[in-house]
Amino acid sequence: MLDRRDASLAPLTTLRLGGPARRLVTVYDEASLLQVLSEGPALVLGGGSNVVLPDAGIDGTVVRLALHGTSARTDGDRVLMTVAAGEDWDVLVAHTVAEGLAGLEALSGIPGSVGASPVQNIGAYGQEVAQTVASVRAYDRREGEVVELPAAACGFAYRTSVFKAEPDRWVVLSVDFSLVPGALSAPVGYAELARVLGVELGAPAPLQAVRDAVLRLRRGKGMVVDPADPDSRSVGSFFTNPRLTAEQFAELQRRFPDVPSWAEADGRLKVPAAWLVEHAGFGKGAFPGPVGISSKHTLALVHRGGGTTAELLAVARAVRDGVRAAFGVELVNEPVLVGDVL
Repeated sequence: MLDRRDASLAPLTTLRLGGPARRLVTVYDEASLLQVLSEGPALVLGGGSNVVLPDAGIDGTVVRLALHGTSARTDGDRVLMTVAAGEDWDVLVAHTVAEGLAGLEALSGIPGSVGASPVQNIGAYGQEVAQTVASVRAYDRREGEVVELPAAACGFAYRTSVFKAEPDRWVVLSVDFSLVPGALSAPVGYAELARVLGVELGAPAPLQAVRDAVLRLRRGKGMVVDPADPDSRSVGSFFTNPRLTAEQFAELQRRFPDVPSWAEADGRLKVPAAWLVEHAGFGKGAFPGPVGISSKHTLALVHRGGGTTAELLAVARAVRDGVRAAFGVELVNEPVLVGDVL
């Protein structure tokens, strides 16, 4: 356990924004984590890729998870892989691809830690982590105990879970992934990726080919962390894709016939937030200055250097309010805002 006072938090986030923590504790084992959590309230920080920290910093304890370890065992015709919360997400994906285990390959290049993956129910290019999570081992701060939650109890939905719904209650310790052995990927469920791979939508492709294609696509959008690329200094997509009822979508389509969408299993229609942002007048590279919209992707708000969280949130509000005024659709932020609201 490493315990520091008045420690800088900005370097621990992909945005490189936020003030210091009065106390920053890095924990390398569960016993140390539970000890710190028993001492009082604490903000738990993983890879820092899906969080916006306030300029004033955190006047309290921040716990940085550095729990490591990976193991695997056969589970019928699948492989069950147990991964500690502090492991790097993309390192895990690369490992599963190299080992010939399908289920995570389209989630390549997503920054952050394994522990954050079920919280956000991360997803990209037709895959969601919920499709492979078998169970989550977590500490229940309310009950003061470590529990094992099967996937059905995790409340997975689009970019959310029980862990996100109750952030002050749950701390993810490790995740069990159920993966399929073989050289081919899960069915490719995203049209853009299928086109790049040269396969039919819903068909599999070689695992490594899927990973390579996803990394190329993400890099072209500034969605792979690269110190040499200012466009990657972000939290990825800042807004989720709105999910509209059939009635809401019909009204939107009546006014804007060319609005794209795709149907969800529950009958709702998902509208691309990027389309809404662009057609509300916020193009790539908008808001020149320390903080603005990526030159590669309109959903990424980037910190170009020398900016503040206040400036970032001002841009986010302008985009959200502009989309609301243009389309009557409310954008919802994807990252967790600590101490601030939009």
